[in-house]
Amino acid sequence: MARNKVIGILTGGGDCPGINAVIRAVAKTAIHDHGWQVIGFRDGYAGLVLRQSVDLTNEKVSNILSLGGTILGTSNKADPFRWAESIDGKLTFFDRSKEALAYCEDLELSALVCVGGDGTLSIAKRLSDLGLPIVGIPKTIDNDLSGTDVTFGHDSAVATATDAIDKLHTTAQSHHRAMVIEVMGRYAGWLALSSGLAGGGDIILIPEIPYHVEKVCQTVRHRASRGKLFSIIVVAEGAEPVGGKKVIQQMVPDSPDPVRLGGIGKVVGNEIEKKTGIETRVTVLGHVQRGGSPTAFDRILATKYGVGAIDLIEQGRFSEMVSWQNGQITSVPVSEAVGKLKLVPPDCELVGTARSVGAIFGDGD
Repeated sequence: MARNKVIGILTGGGDCPGINAVIRAVAKTAIHDHGWQVIGFRDGYAGLVLRQSVDLTNEKVSNILSLGGTILGTSNKADPFRWAESIDGKLTFFDRSKEALAYCEDLELSALVCVGGDGTLSIAKRLSDLGLPIVGIPKTIDNDLSGTDVTFGHDSAVATATDAIDKLHTTAQSHHRAMVIEVMGRYAGWLALSSGLAGGGDIILIPEIPYHVEKVCQTVRHRASRGKLFSIIVVAEGAEPVGGKKVIQQMVPDSPDPVRLGGIGKVVGNEIEKKTGIETRVTVLGHVQRGGSPTAFDRILATKYGVGAIDLIEQGRFSEMVSWQNGQITSVPVSEAVGKLKLVPPDCELVGTARSVGAIFGDGD
């Protein structure tokens, strides 16, 4: 494609705090430093297929730094290579990637910035393989994307979950209850681990460390016997017992990743109450973890990512993802960032820290 100083940006996958900060940084850097035109695509890859876009002028991206969500909209279903349509009541999939590429050609894009997690960047890589110059920016509250130490959105979600745990602490203590808090994270336990550690969770259950139900109940009983009449149990939605399976809330056939986890908190809560006789309440934080204003850390990180993406485009370095490693902005090939989730190593420092202050993971401990 000819270098016409027109770049595009889209935000795919689940929303999270900090996306607007990235959009703002990309647009302002492109406009102020280089005089480029910036086009935003509506609802992730759906904007490419359906030809829905908007010019991102300086005025359009002003005053959105602290705003949650994404002004462009997003979608965790839209995939140009697997476009879902209902025909005569039957769900049918089509490859509309050529239409997406044709729209980019018509707009004379020099590059496309794709903001998202593993699913969004996997699609970006396939478009790159077909010749579209792309640059990736890592976004997910789950922090499960390879190739970067941290994704933006994660810190904000941890802060939200920690605040909820703090609030549940006081009511648990008042009523002498066991409180189970189910948090997001899909197949990775970073969100549960960090918020559980920050919120003083007594038991933290994550996907990477299968738990023994009896060990969890034993811990609750032991605490009660020592006069600690409440317990805080933080459960990742992807946690599972030894020899058991993840709890699936629903299947979404038209999504690239049809599995929606959820419900493990209720399972754990029921087991605790049945086996210990201690009154147990379950709180599922759900999408509240995706909402609200980004933390100062995420605002700064997202801004650095946006500026870093423009730097890569200016240098003609495509098929790369902006990355944060060892406290510095760098980049990695998109191929290194997708296809393999970054999971919590069971022997990592964060797990060790939690164990040292008395948190139980339900394993051998």
